[in-house]
Amino acid sequence: MKEAVPTAKRVGILWNPNNTINKLELTEATRTAESLGLTPLPIEIRVLEEIDGAFAGATSQRADATLILSSPLTFPNRSVIVKSALKARLPTLGALREYAQAGVLMSYGPSYADHCRRAATYVDQILKGAKPADLPVQLPTTFELVINMKTAQALGIELPPTLVARADEVIE
Repeated sequence: MKEAVPTAKRVGILWNPNNTINKLELTEATRTAESLGLTPLPIEIRVLEEIDGAFAGATSQRADATLILSSPLTFPNRSVIVKSALKARLPTLGALREYAQAGVLMSYGPSYADHCRRAATYVDQILKGAKPADLPVQLPTTFELVINMKTAQALGIELPPTLVARADEVIE
């Protein structure tokens, strides 16, 4: 996001405090934002009806961009997030390609397709008699950058060609 919106100084981080993983991700996102000289603005969302207000809150706090932490609340409501982000005119980054496919400006995160392929090998091993407790935990190895150029155009953002060239997928 820092490359896409180099003038950004304040970043809203929409997260669900009821989600344990989001709590960990918020800590890391805050640390990363601060290391980049950005001011993180954590904004809580617990239910669907709070999403639009969260973007209004980000705007009132003078956020220059937003980061959506994925959760069982945000993932199925990507279209609501996109509408709210565009209405607030805030460039938004999501953690998974599905967010950019739904219309946020960019996504960067692990490939779920790769997760599924690797999970199939675990299933195969278990069916052949391996004990699940004996199988090693695997962290993601494939990360994807997806850029939505339609959203960039709608927000009046000209993305650096070097950033676009690094994208795994560019949505026209």
